[in-house]
Amino acid sequence: MESAFSIYAKIGFYHIADINAYDHILFVVALCAIYKLSEWKRVAILVTAFTIGHSVTLALAGLDVITFPKDVIELLIPVTIVLTCLYNIFSRTNQPRAGKMTPSKIAYLTRQIIVNYFFAFFFGLIHGMGFSNYLKSVLDADESLVWLLFAFNVGLEIGQLMIVAIIFVIAYVAMDILKVKQRTWNIVVSSLVGFMAIGLILQLLCG
Repeated sequence: MESAFSIYAKIGFYHIADINAYDHILFVVALCAIYKLSEWKRVAILVTAFTIGHSVTLALAGLDVITFPKDVIELLIPVTIVLTCLYNIFSRTNQPRAGKMTPSKIAYLTRQIIVNYFFAFFFGLIHGMGFSNYLKSVLDADESLVWLLFAFNVGLEIGQLMIVAIIFVIAYVAMDILKVKQRTWNIVVSSLVGFMAIGLILQLLCG
């Protein structure tokens, strides 16, 4: 018989990988849009920041320490996607850099990267509330809540890493094989994801 841990890990995995509830997938795509495969270490840290953020609110909300209206969270999630896409497009972090990398340029880029990590963590807090709303609807009251929260989060992370891997494979084909410029890739992907997120916002507001 399948253990409760594996059941809730699968629930977490299929929740983030569900193509019919693709808002979280869009956010992960937006997070990765400004990077290429050779920058995987930056993405690893970025995804970790997002993970820490959503793990915190997933646990606090799951334990009923904090609560937020479901409708508000559902609206805020696509808003975070749009903001991430706008940052990708207008940020100079991954734009072509002419001339020698001076200490001031390096310091500026470092600050930009830190900002990326901060927003990934902050937006992760919001997404954690969305995860928790779903988790509460499937929780088994007879099991240890902390253990089920952990199992659910493990499944989420496996699904998240799978999405990142798929994005990197596509990005590698586009930029390293087809020679699409990184800036062009960033603008195309971020614009597409941003418009899809705007569609979700309009759907929620009009629905």
